[in-house]
Amino acid sequence: MNEQNPVKAAAEKIANTLRGEGSGPQDGIPGKPGPVSPPVAEPTAPAEPLPPKADQHGPETVSPTGQPTGAEQARMAQSGAYLTTAQGARLYDTDHSLKAGPRGPVLLQDHHLREKITHFDHERIPERVVHARGAAAHGVFRGYGTAAKLSKAAFLAKDVETPVFVRFSTVLGSRGSADTVRDTRGFATKFYTEEGVFDLVGNNIPVFFIQDAIKFPDIIHAGKPHPDREIPQAQSAHDTFWDFVTLHTEATHHTLWNMSDRGIPRSYRMMEGFGVHTFRLVDAAGATTLVKFHWKPKLGVHSLVWEEAQIAAGVDPDFHRRDLADAIEAGAFPQWELGVQTFPDTEDQTFEGIDLLDATKIVPEELAPVQPIGLMTLNANPSNYFAETEQVAFHLGNLVPGIDVTNDPLLQGRLFSYLDTQLTRLGGPNFNQLPINRTHAPVNDMLRDGMHQTAVHRGVAPYRPNSLDGGCPFLAGEDTGAFVEVPAAVAASRKVRENPASFDDHFSQPRQFWLSMTPVEREHIVAAYTFELGKCYEQAIKERALKVLARIDTRLCEEVAAGLGLPTPAPDTQLTDPQPSPALSQLGEVWPLDGRIIGIVADAAADLDGVRAVRQAVLDAGMVPLVIAPAGGKLDADGDPVTVQRTFATARSVEFDAILLAGTPGPGGDAAGARDAKADNTGTAGEAVTDPRALLLVNEAFRHGKAIGAWAGGDSILAPAGVPADAPGVVTADSGAAVLRSITELLGAHRVWERFTPQV
Repeated sequence: MNEQNPVKAAAEKIANTLRGEGSGPQDGIPGKPGPVSPPVAEPTAPAEPLPPKADQHGPETVSPTGQPTGAEQARMAQSGAYLTTAQGARLYDTDHSLKAGPRGPVLLQDHHLREKITHFDHERIPERVVHARGAAAHGVFRGYGTAAKLSKAAFLAKDVETPVFVRFSTVLGSRGSADTVRDTRGFATKFYTEEGVFDLVGNNIPVFFIQDAIKFPDIIHAGKPHPDREIPQAQSAHDTFWDFVTLHTEATHHTLWNMSDRGIPRSYRMMEGFGVHTFRLVDAAGATTLVKFHWKPKLGVHSLVWEEAQIAAGVDPDFHRRDLADAIEAGAFPQWELGVQTFPDTEDQTFEGIDLLDATKIVPEELAPVQPIGLMTLNANPSNYFAETEQVAFHLGNLVPGIDVTNDPLLQGRLFSYLDTQLTRLGGPNFNQLPINRTHAPVNDMLRDGMHQTAVHRGVAPYRPNSLDGGCPFLAGEDTGAFVEVPAAVAASRKVRENPASFDDHFSQPRQFWLSMTPVEREHIVAAYTFELGKCYEQAIKERALKVLARIDTRLCEEVAAGLGLPTPAPDTQLTDPQPSPALSQLGEVWPLDGRIIGIVADAAADLDGVRAVRQAVLDAGMVPLVIAPAGGKLDADGDPVTVQRTFATARSVEFDAILLAGTPGPGGDAAGARDAKADNTGTAGEAVTDPRALLLVNEAFRHGKAIGAWAGGDSILAPAGVPADAPGVVTADSGAAVLRSITELLGAHRVWERFTPQV
């Protein structure tokens, strides 16, 4: 094992478990709550706190001023076998308040009650106004060295490894909302570089609703729940959102991306990330290049279909965060390549006629290819959600030498907003001293005191110049690693509240996006607009939205108008004829299968030898097998047992990327309509039939374009489930191994797209 690298050692331990070299009640399947399985009876022998699971680690143990402490991460957590007060005094009871007799009033002197309740009353901090719902992971970024000619940033040099912490999120919903809502996703990365923290704070969509940060309160107020009823939660399918975006047409491009499949990702692991803005890189000689940052997932970019997203929001609102954590626990570490599009740093800051300071525009990859500059691997889950995922504070002003900002007016406003919001959320100016936010570079900032100051500063002269502290701290020069802003020329001009004329084109790029979609993707866009606008109350807003769509594409407008029962307006301008960009489509390639979830339906009468073989083959391929049976426990408990991970009562198709049928399962003992509305244990003549929930599982998987395989009589389920045996992506064979080979080939395309018949 890697004694010097605990993360790699943990990864090897997980991999060994998945290869069958470990043991446990779930046979290596991710999702185990703790590092060891509990006994049935409550433990009574005092013992130290258990270590974290192998897939978890916390922030690096550096001091509040960035100095390595050498301390084990366990020393940052709770310690000791006995319950204590916050000051370490051991307690003999925590279940009963101190009272004047067993039935008497509670005494004010009960210090333990007061401490326990007071701390509980203040456990929560204000949630983020936007991006409140999030999930995160630790990892490492390794530079390729290909950016050395563009930037002097040390972490981009060849083979330099930099710790990172990445937080994914939805924008509109509260912390308690569902993961799979249609929304933009945040993709924020904190690089703990040797030169300081660099935060790349972006989204899974490369453009934004607005061009100037002064409009940010407007778009968020419009997208949030209506202020009178606080509904709908985590949705844009309501009047105030569509009222704003149809009146403020610079939002059209982002809105179209959001109505596409990009608005409902399959997984955070299968999601692109974008820096959105144009940044400036600076090389060792001081030369500058304008760039746009891209995160490209190694697994490809994939999405849910709309019905899947709706079902998942009900049966598993934690769908995306569970998927991320389980994949890391299973050793299927998600990876993204960081790439840049590069542009000459010209005075007009445009490229091929595209204004690089307009955050509602992209530069098609066919005009400026994305050049890979490094690889990020997420390899550990947080050990505490609040301390890490909730308290992490990102800021676009966290820059390092070699990376600088531009005059993008949306970016300029964010430089103020992110710092300002942390003061409220995290209780004062010392939020950077929280362990998850601490830089790994030495800090000597002369900033003192304030709420939650945890550094114990020395010296008597926190000012410059001074002689009492020997003149320390001294100013650095560019040759000694100082961050020096690019001395870009600032044109003499009038003070105005205006946009440049190049910001005025709101429709040519949305049209390009539409024309770049495949027929199936266009169908999904039509359905999304029809659903969202159909949820609006005011007819005028629907009619105005159709006028906007008419300026994107006539057929798009016609199909949505038909769904709304409204006439199709004519476009009020000549439609442009842009060149489609194939890079904007998610379809057409073959992708790795790491971490894909395979559901195996079986019961005690199934081909269990085949199930065992398929299960091991799925693990060997880097995927996760979940056995689905009428009831929990083990199948063939007296032989080589097969552990059941899901039952007909707990399984729904949305969790799985493919379904395998290892026979014809009978009904579960709970297959009664009074207990589960999806279940009915009788046929027309009162005979036992296949459990209706198993049929629903197969039917949904088929409708959602997922691969389905059957052997050992499992094909008898297909017709009752409404699945033609000769349909694309339906595989039958005489063994589980043969079925799995065909299913594996189908999974590379994410879905069986041939099942969908486009109308647009």
